[in-house]
Amino acid sequence: MRTTAALLVVFAVSGGALAAQEKPVPKDSMRVTVIGCAKGAAFTAGPRTESQVGRADIPEGTRLRMNASKKLRGEINAHDGEMIQITGLMKKGQYRDPGIPVGGGVRVAPGAGGVGVGVGRPSPEVGAVNYIDVESWQPAAGNCPG
Repeated sequence: MRTTAALLVVFAVSGGALAAQEKPVPKDSMRVTVIGCAKGAAFTAGPRTESQVGRADIPEGTRLRMNASKKLRGEINAHDGEMIQITGLMKKGQYRDPGIPVGGGVRVAPGAGGVGVGVGRPSPEVGAVNYIDVESWQPAAGNCPG
């Protein structure tokens, strides 16, 4: 009898955890998973791996502002400076390429060796902040730079 009751509790809890992770994605958003480093409310995307799905072409070095519950934020902050993987929701079309648009889809942006010029998607806003509503996180292999 006790074993049956314990098993029912375990199944109820695990079923609730699965249901919490499977929130429906709004039509104007997408669920992404990104590996990188967190520091406070900021998250910097790390290198993309071949096995990583759901990255949505977020390039290495992209900064995201994390929105999360206090509990989740506390867990992530305990791992500042460590490589982690976050999963969350981002608005479609929210991502803005870094740099300054100079016209014709061309943007001037800082690069690893100075200033770079590239052709990208035009962005009406310069300095726009990219947000992610964090749903979960887990440790990832690798080290954060600096």
